[in-house]
Amino acid sequence: MAYELYYWDGIQGRGEFVRLTLEEASAGYVDVCRAPASKGHGMPAMFAIMEGKSELGLPFAPPFLKDGDLIVPHVANILMYLGPKLGLAPRDEGKRHVLNGLQLTITDLVAEVHDTHHPIATSKYYEDQKQEAKARAAEFIENRIPKFLGYFEKVLQQNPEGSSHIFGGELTYVDLSLFQVYEGLRYAFPRATKHFSRDYPHLTALHAAVMKRPNIARYLQSDRRIPFNENGIFRHYPELDKDVG
Repeated sequence: MAYELYYWDGIQGRGEFVRLTLEEASAGYVDVCRAPASKGHGMPAMFAIMEGKSELGLPFAPPFLKDGDLIVPHVANILMYLGPKLGLAPRDEGKRHVLNGLQLTITDLVAEVHDTHHPIATSKYYEDQKQEAKARAAEFIENRIPKFLGYFEKVLQQNPEGSSHIFGGELTYVDLSLFQVYEGLRYAFPRATKHFSRDYPHLTALHAAVMKRPNIARYLQSDRRIPFNENGIFRHYPELDKDVG
């Protein structure tokens, strides 16, 4: 039975971290909200679950994954569930928790990316908080990007099994998530990130290696990969971007 991924239609957003993992593993899945409503899919199918009843609890927000009768919410939680099933996480339970910690740090980073364009309220348009967004984005570019990416660069450098992967000697779902973060930051802040290859050489090498993986390369060239746009998490507003040293 194919996995069912529920996420907003038309944006990569947080759902993309799950898509990349499913695509790398060649796992059968249905991107439910992008599938025809005539077949019981589409956005109404997602809202039916969120507004319905479940003995296992209702998901607060997408993305969430349905595997048979089981509903798994939250990106890091979904990836921790899928990782060992798809060969993208260690078999050892303790090591899986270490990996999950790295993914949760990415979750923190993604939340801060979102707040660069919506620092006041998600219920307000970007245009209603543009001045606050400029201040928030400047802080993010100057201090938070180096804080987060410097950390991941250090983890890669210190990996005892080599800097090709963020943890252990094999590809994990966190490597795929770091690829997405790297891509997204370059889209949103092209001026601020133009020296990424100089400042974060190990992350740059990881990004390039993931992009060349056959399944990922095919996915990136397919219509399943939704282009970045200004409705998602990573948005390019030129007025929020700035050069850094």
